[in-house]
Amino acid sequence: MYGRNAIGGAIIITTKAPTDEFSGNITAGIDNGFGYFLRGGVSGPLADNVKFRVAGSYYNTDGFIPNTFLGEDADPVEDFSLRANLLIDATDRLTIDLRGSVNQLRTQGLYYNIVNDVNTIAPVRVNNPGQNDRDIYNAALKLEYAGDNAVLTSVSSYDTLTEILTGDAFDFLPIEDSFFFNLFEGIFGPGNGFDLTQSQYLDVKAFSQEVRLASPEDGRPFNWMVGGYLIDTTRFISTGNTIDTGNGAFPVFRTPSTNPLNPQFSFLSDGQKNFAWALFANAGLEITPEFRVDASLRYDRDRRRQTTLTPQGFLPVVPGVPQALSGEVRTAIFDDWQPKVTLTWEPTPDLTIYGGYSRGFRSGGFNQTGVGAESVNNAIVGVGDIFNAETADTFEFGAKAQLGPVRLAGAAYTTLSQNSYFFVFLAQSSTQNLGNIPQTRLTGFELEASAEVLPNFDINAAIGVTDSNIQEFPDPTVIGNEAPQISRYTINLGAQYAGPLTDTLDALLRVDYRRLGRTFWEPFNTTSRDPVDVVDARAGVTAGAVSITAFAANLFDETYNAEFSPGGFVFRARPRRYGIEVGYKF
Repeated sequence: MYGRNAIGGAIIITTKAPTDEFSGNITAGIDNGFGYFLRGGVSGPLADNVKFRVAGSYYNTDGFIPNTFLGEDADPVEDFSLRANLLIDATDRLTIDLRGSVNQLRTQGLYYNIVNDVNTIAPVRVNNPGQNDRDIYNAALKLEYAGDNAVLTSVSSYDTLTEILTGDAFDFLPIEDSFFFNLFEGIFGPGNGFDLTQSQYLDVKAFSQEVRLASPEDGRPFNWMVGGYLIDTTRFISTGNTIDTGNGAFPVFRTPSTNPLNPQFSFLSDGQKNFAWALFANAGLEITPEFRVDASLRYDRDRRRQTTLTPQGFLPVVPGVPQALSGEVRTAIFDDWQPKVTLTWEPTPDLTIYGGYSRGFRSGGFNQTGVGAESVNNAIVGVGDIFNAETADTFEFGAKAQLGPVRLAGAAYTTLSQNSYFFVFLAQSSTQNLGNIPQTRLTGFELEASAEVLPNFDINAAIGVTDSNIQEFPDPTVIGNEAPQISRYTINLGAQYAGPLTDTLDALLRVDYRRLGRTFWEPFNTTSRDPVDVVDARAGVTAGAVSITAFAANLFDETYNAEFSPGGFVFRARPRRYGIEVGYKF
């Protein structure tokens, strides 16, 4: 019911709706990047029963993580986003909601380090800054007709994404210091070593359609919904390494490079045609005013077809592994039923107790053709040309309560995950790949509390604890290890004052603390990241329509690696970012 591939539920982001009266806001600010940003929106009526909203943002920063070799920051960002919404009440029953959006990102990437321990913080020393250019466009149309006994909703969407990514390749060091330079110099003699760069090109187009028929919103004691969904996706990806001649890293698109300044060293390319559809239904019944039963069922079927577009000479040859063929077409179908049942008991308006069972499903798919052979060649277990679909069966029990000014919530759960994903970066082809863990058990609990302890002063606290255990894996030494990318625990603490400072000034002061517990990043548990503590803060004043706010993310400049994958690849987290912004509402 939550939507395609929403195996653990969904985070639903609802943007502001168009307003009946003309209004808007604008915010401008600077940070220590040195960066500057501008964001805002305007909304109001265009005609009778026609309203609009346009919102956008722009951010430009030099970056925060120094590249000690090039003497510049490794992570500059230029990000532009714009979205528009036209809302038409065509009749008292028919609503037309038209939306469009664009996001353009210009940054750098691939400034990894190779370390033996994820807790090691090494300086970024890539000799090619590279590029990461990404463009996302979306157009969507929602039609909703409210009948006497049911509401019919149709949502159509068309999305495109193109991205080119270039930069240094393994081991992300200057040419003369790199692993490959020294390796090839040892093979071909002094002065004959060379380093590598990499390039990845991604082009995706997708059309989706969903239709829902539901009972009216005030339908009680029984409510229901039935619907269907489909998505048709065309995808192309090419990834490969080129020889670093010291002249930069050049983009490679659909065919191997013929650029003499960047001769192609390795190259993989694939085209995909994916068609997925789903049917779903939901029903809820209030058996008594205090007791409610909700049940839903969803069926997903995803057909994926991959065509190997790599020229034959670039496909890896590994003894004992069937040779992939250029032009080869492979098809895989992934499907599953996803039931969900929830029982809810509300003995008083201040107490809700619930429990239930649900199954989540996430489709499988294709890695790039040839990475299975490369994984065998590098003795990496669990990664092939195809990764399987993941299912997760969860039993959960929880409660929510209001005790005076204190709001409490708690839940305990156990999940059996089949074929959960783990990430592997393969240096030989510079490909990003997914592998499967056949079976993992996750058991844990969450506790949350919030309260208004003084007028306009709120505090909140939360803790989550997860015990993970790998129960099946092709390598028996992995069984019993912790699951990757799951922190043993998380802690969140927050405090906020939002209220009057004087007769003419309002104040905002907010501090948030979060702690991420020990985390393993791959099923082999060869290394784990120590706990990480991060504090964010905001402080500002508002006078009428004008506000001035200072902010800091990672206030105490906690230094840690945000990502790790087998082979010792780590990616630095952003250090402290702070600045000031001025806002105006009208």
